[in-house]
Amino acid sequence: MSRFYITTTLPYVNADPHIGFALELVQADVIARYHKSLGEEIVFNTGTDEHGVKVYRAALEEKKDVQAYVDEYAAKFDALKKAFNISWTNFIRTTDPHHIAACQEFWKRCSANGDIYKKDYKIKYCVGCELEKTESELDEDGRCLLHPNLKIETRDEENYFFQFSKYQKPLLEFYEKNPDFVLPDFRFNEIKNFVKQGLNDFSISRLKEKMPWGVPVPGDEAHVMYVWFDALINYISTLGWPEDEKTFKDFWPGVQIAGKDNLRQQSAMWQAMLMSAGLPNSKQILIHGFITTSGQKISKSLGNIVDPFEITKKYGIDPVRYYLLREIPSDEDGDFSAEKLEARYNGDLANNLGNLVSRVAKLIETRLEGELVFEEKFLDDEIKRRVSEAGENCEKAITEFKLHESLAKIWELFAFSNAYIDNNKPWADVAGHPEHFLKTMTSLVYLITNAVKMVEPFLPETAERIFKTFGYDGKTEELEGYKFVVAKVESLFPRSQ
Repeated sequence: MSRFYITTTLPYVNADPHIGFALELVQADVIARYHKSLGEEIVFNTGTDEHGVKVYRAALEEKKDVQAYVDEYAAKFDALKKAFNISWTNFIRTTDPHHIAACQEFWKRCSANGDIYKKDYKIKYCVGCELEKTESELDEDGRCLLHPNLKIETRDEENYFFQFSKYQKPLLEFYEKNPDFVLPDFRFNEIKNFVKQGLNDFSISRLKEKMPWGVPVPGDEAHVMYVWFDALINYISTLGWPEDEKTFKDFWPGVQIAGKDNLRQQSAMWQAMLMSAGLPNSKQILIHGFITTSGQKISKSLGNIVDPFEITKKYGIDPVRYYLLREIPSDEDGDFSAEKLEARYNGDLANNLGNLVSRVAKLIETRLEGELVFEEKFLDDEIKRRVSEAGENCEKAITEFKLHESLAKIWELFAFSNAYIDNNKPWADVAGHPEHFLKTMTSLVYLITNAVKMVEPFLPETAERIFKTFGYDGKTEELEGYKFVVAKVESLFPRSQ
């Protein structure tokens, strides 16, 4: 059996979940469900990043034990699975004992390769990014461009460093051999240009006396691992690495999905670390943009988050999934607004898809006593052609990480279907033209069931309701002689007022 592995990044647990990470989860979920529909065995990983300065300080501010604090917030992120109907198989926490042991083994392998050394250093540091910042990455006031509300800190201490500079040439050679390694292309060009300019070694430890919350460095109790070094290893520790070699080899390398602010860490730092440890590089990195509100990035540190739980409670899971996947371009920034969500809900979902299903189901219910036996001779060739073309376009868009385009192609089918009903008027003179009615209904049911198969990874609950409405199992592909039995037609998109 073919296998497929996809992972999100791990969010920090220094604040409640926000809609930006929900977007990443939903995007990964679509890709995981799509590959599952192809018959592949899936590992879909997510979890929580629970070390680092931001988490440690947040716990202190709330006057809580740090472990108790991360336990509380990890549970909130775990709740996103139900809130958005996410199909992840693995939820890893970086405070898991197995993950900690894997980090220490990874450190030892990099050290054995001569890539870890100690030195004194002085840098400008953004706690929001948990990264060193150069002057070009700061604004006129000396603040981080991504976290202008936080003061830049100066760090002056002895740390362990990873010899990133050693991997400039190997990384560029790897990129050259793997032209689809990062999607979209313009993000790949960004990271290639970054690496071409030369790489600086980066710190991978912190003094325990200053920041005690982290994975202990093997053989040096005075240091804990820098959060980025520790967190990135989750992608392989979740597969049982290093002791479960079979699972690791079965599923690695995998696909990673990450925000554009993670481009450097995921596609350069982590890949160099893998090379150092003697492990295969990732298969692919999919980079998405930010969700903004009125043009401003949604961020926990900026305090303008949109509560993902409240939104799904009000509109339902699939309408919110649809909005995020259709309105927010997969690989670019997109603006969130309640007005646009309402418009998509009423227009695309309730009026377009919901009305289509209701009209077709009720016609079968009232004119065919609720049963339609599919016969190929009644299938409109134009409908068959459109379905085939849409399927190819959807598949291409998903593999190119253009989920919004895939949904747009599917909705073109639904829009065509509504026009097809109006143009053919199957309700007119059914008795006098029974073949016309059967051809119209057969063609519409064929189109709807096939389009819903395409939409299932995006809107799984909606797909299940539609299949149930038509008495279709969602799997049978050879429809000749298949009996569609229409059940009670109910609202596809009930909402809480």
